[in-house]
Amino acid sequence: MGDVTYSIGEGPATRVSLSLPEGTAEAIRARVGKREFSAFIAEAVERELRGRALDEYLADYEARNGPVSDQARQRARQVFDEVFAEQAEWPAAS
Repeated sequence: MGDVTYSIGEGPATRVSLSLPEGTAEAIRARVGKREFSAFIAEAVERELRGRALDEYLADYEARNGPVSDQARQRARQVFDEVFAEQAEWPAAS
């Protein structure tokens, strides 16, 4: 049986150790409850990964083609969000 590669947001849950400031952890618990804590963290991490992937893409684009206007950058973020919302899954991280 070969190694299985999962895309961001896919695969079985796995336990990880996470350290947060107590105030941050309490704020999360107060907002979403103890039972939804892990889901909240997973969603936040996936948003961060999506943002970083877009930042990397834009940096690469600018290196090849020159600066991107703020308006074009915001439009790119909007399109990027729409595409992933429609796909319902992430491409594999590279």
